[in-house]
Amino acid sequence: MRTQLYKLWMTVCLLVVTGSVWALNVTISDPESWTTSDLSRYVGQTITFTNDWYVCNNYNDTYKISPRRIYSPTNQAIPLSMEYYSCVQLNQSGTIYINGISGYHRMGERLRNMTVYVNSTTTVTLQSCTWVGNKRSDLMQGIDMESIDMRGTHNLLVCGMNLEYYLVENLGTGYGPSDATEHQRQRTKVGKALAKIGADIYGLVEIEQGQSAVSEIASDLTAATGRTYTYVNDRGSSNSSFTKSGFVYCSDVVRPIGPFRYTNAGVAQRKYMQLFEQIATGERFVYSINHFKAKSGKGATGDNVDKGDGQGAYNGTRQDEAHAILSLFEQNSSTFNDPDLLIMGDLNAYGMEDPIRILTDGGMTDLHREMHADSSYSYTYYGVAGYLDHALCSQELLPQVTGMTVFHINSDEQDDFTYDKSTDTTMFRCSDHDPVIVGLNLNHSSTDLYINTAEVLTHRANMEIHNANGGYVKIYDINGRLCWDETITNTTHTIETNHYRAGLYIVHIYYNGKIMQYKIIIN
Repeated sequence: MRTQLYKLWMTVCLLVVTGSVWALNVTISDPESWTTSDLSRYVGQTITFTNDWYVCNNYNDTYKISPRRIYSPTNQAIPLSMEYYSCVQLNQSGTIYINGISGYHRMGERLRNMTVYVNSTTTVTLQSCTWVGNKRSDLMQGIDMESIDMRGTHNLLVCGMNLEYYLVENLGTGYGPSDATEHQRQRTKVGKALAKIGADIYGLVEIEQGQSAVSEIASDLTAATGRTYTYVNDRGSSNSSFTKSGFVYCSDVVRPIGPFRYTNAGVAQRKYMQLFEQIATGERFVYSINHFKAKSGKGATGDNVDKGDGQGAYNGTRQDEAHAILSLFEQNSSTFNDPDLLIMGDLNAYGMEDPIRILTDGGMTDLHREMHADSSYSYTYYGVAGYLDHALCSQELLPQVTGMTVFHINSDEQDDFTYDKSTDTTMFRCSDHDPVIVGLNLNHSSTDLYINTAEVLTHRANMEIHNANGGYVKIYDINGRLCWDETITNTTHTIETNHYRAGLYIVHIYYNGKIMQYKIIIN
């Protein structure tokens, strides 16, 4: 009897209690390289994970989860590179199906202290968890101002957004709203989103030709915010459901200078460029809003054929469009007489694809990667995240960029909440793309914005932060989890890194009211 009691006591020591369920504690040592094969030893058991798990797919109420967010390979790596193939392989074996979820949950929400019954290496059943992060209630507070003011305080807010066929007149064509009722819901949802953002200038794509759409949006923003919004008139007329790009702006804050410029390379009426002046300071910058050729479609030939490298069809046209933007700016440089260029819009290419590298090779800085390294996204396709919606700036404008963020009100939502599939009138899922927002301070010089004397050195055993005494440092892993948070107490401040797993980390240094951000790799 005593022996049996001892065996039972030993068994209990190997188990933890979660509610009424006995479960083994399991820790995933490296979420970035985890695959479903690691579940094989637990099939038929109830286990509790000490790691957070992410909802990576919530389509049709069928939930898939992973211990990491799943990103498009071409968002993280150059197409067909070794890193690209590694991403492809890990994506294919990095998610599992989960049964037993109640209520609605967005992609990016995390399951903490998750207890599951392991049915197989690909399916588990949820017993209990705590839901954290990326909830609608979080986003109702508004955009992430900490990211907007990473490098100082902004005095101008610029937004770029794809409105997913915002039509006013040509309804029922198979694109956008089918009737006036659907249009009114689309108008309400989009209006709430744009008003919540509160930008001074909006660059919008997938809006109806002519002036009806921009006029309606400007009018709604004026009514919702109490500020005066108007639009750049491109002199076009509405004659079909074909969409264009356009500008809506607050005339209390900025004014357009001279006519807008455009190029019809690739798809016409989708690549506009306008010089804006900030009324309070007289400072100017050039805003380029764009919508590149989509990845799908019939009739692709030559360099537009899908080559199977993750970039889809019509990559050749998108490359031509990228070259055309740079050329348009160069051709009008004497007219603009200002080197500050901000390129935004749905470029239908992920961060490491050819069209984006044409822009960065041409001197533009990718603000997604500059500000948020590899964790940024604005669009999800069957649970795979990445950013098709871009913000890039010239080297001259970069010191005046205070920060950027993506407002995740759309890409993580189920399609069931769109204006044509529900009666929902919230701002959520007003489009299939998230808005991208950039903070500018056009009245500050680069010497005010950069901490040139602070540097980060990565060593085998430690990391040194120099000349930032009195500030503080936060270190995040690629999934956004905070790994380290402490005050910088010395001119040379050392952080031991030998206890960190190998991988990519984002270092935020807060010093003298400013923020510097670094990407480090620990081998």
